[in-house]
Amino acid sequence: MIVLDTDLSTLLGKLNISQTKMVEMYSMMTVDEIVEAEAAQGNQAAVQFAADLFTNVDKLVEIFKLADSNNKFLILSTMTADKLQKFLPLMEEEDLMQGFYYFTEDKLMAMLKELPPEQLVNTVFEMFSEREVIQLMPNDELNNFLTSTEVDKDNVLEHLKSIPPEYLAQMIEGVTGEECQGKDTLDMVKQISEFNPLQYKDALTTMQPVPKQQLTLSLAHEHKELYQLFSPDAYTNMIQAQKQKPDVVKAMNVIEPEEKIKMLEELPNDLLSVVITQIDAKVFADTLINRFPEVLAEIIAG
Repeated sequence: MIVLDTDLSTLLGKLNISQTKMVEMYSMMTVDEIVEAEAAQGNQAAVQFAADLFTNVDKLVEIFKLADSNNKFLILSTMTADKLQKFLPLMEEEDLMQGFYYFTEDKLMAMLKELPPEQLVNTVFEMFSEREVIQLMPNDELNNFLTSTEVDKDNVLEHLKSIPPEYLAQMIEGVTGEECQGKDTLDMVKQISEFNPLQYKDALTTMQPVPKQQLTLSLAHEHKELYQLFSPDAYTNMIQAQKQKPDVVKAMNVIEPEEKIKMLEELPNDLLSVVITQIDAKVFADTLINRFPEVLAEIIAG
């Protein structure tokens, strides 16, 4: 049974019932019982009102005070998870966002890892600049990036031309074990291009941190989709080390609605019910009428 705080004064007015009659005859009755009794006595307003409760959104909101979040919660708390989830796509984005505060930070990170890579990257860039991302990225992630088959070798060589020549010389000397003779950038890049695959990989992975970050940033900035090559763990570790939950939740605003809903469906029913109480009262009433008439019948009978 769902017992709500109903607006009986409005009900009296709708059915033309006097206050005296209400006290003497109906004080212990539910809305359903009052309407049924009046209809049996030939009160046409009661007959119409009974029909309206299952069809008229405004009357439902008014009588059962559905603008009151407590009343909405009492209804929602009786519903199963699959019913509750039906309300989420009907909610405003900013109201949905509040639900993420109910997750622990660890749970937020776990869910971020499961996002499509592009959406994870978009979320990260709500919190960090490109330069900050590369500076905070672990060395092994930079190595994996630079040696990935997704990163075009010719493009890497082109961007190497912007690296200070002293670093290029170090790369060559590290691989060949001999002092680099030429100091011309183009000649050195050409020499690197002629390394065998293992030497080429060693040249890139043994670069000094500063030029390695510079090269990675240059490549990723030119082709933003390359940021998706970094692992989800690298991004979530970065977020967890540098940002607080409010920063994370705010950044998650850029996640696509269907992904947000998928995440919020992981809340336990009691917390999910609290989130849904923020839904617009008329939308809530309309959903009860059109999708959950059995719940509505229980409310009216309560």
